[in-house]
Parts: sequence; C-alpha cells; structure tokens
Amino acid sequence: MTWRVVRATPDFFAHLDSHLTDERGPAGEPSTADFQAYELLPLVEEFASGWDDLPELIPGRPEYRILIKTGYLIPMISVVGQLAPDGAIDLTEIWIDLGGWAPVQQ
Repeated sequence: MTWRVVRATPDFFAHLDSHLTDERGPAGEPSTADFQAYELLPLVEEFASGWDDLPELIPGRPEYRILIKTGYLIPMISVVGQLAPDGAIDLTEIWIDLGGWAPVQQ
C-alpha cells in the first residue's frame, strides 16, 4: 500500500471555517475544533492510503480526486484533493452538510 503525504491548504481551512463556528451550535452542532479532533485525521488517512481508489473529480483529470463520506459527527463531508508536483496531496476544498444535525451512528 502506498502512503502519500497529505497537506491541508489555507483554502481548505477557509472552507471549513465557512461551514462551522468556533463554538458548538445551540443544538450541539460540532465546532471547528470538534471537526479537527474527530473528523480530520480519518479524512487525511483516506487520502494518504486510498488516493488511487478515489473517483476523479473531473473525468480525465486524475490529479483531482473527491472523497464523499459520513463522519463521526458530521452527516455528510465532501473533500477535494489535488495531486501536487512533489507527489503530495493538497486538500483544497471541503463541503459539510449538517442538514438536520444529529450525530452519525456508526
């Protein structure tokens, strides 16, 4: 199994900050810190170990891949990764859907 270096870009964190807040929401919605503590490492590991198995974001452009999954706290997460010239993967975008937030049962 090939493991790649994965880096979260400033754009990734800007997208994250646009979806979540610094504090938990009134109904217990997760904060940015909750996301970083519970969701980020599993996402990084999936990109690091499974890059070649992820679908292309744009058909015919294998340097862009997308991961869509449920998280521990987040009902739906979508992350875009881009293969950098040095072979690392840069996480560039994230979309989070808290629709009707409730912890995901796994």
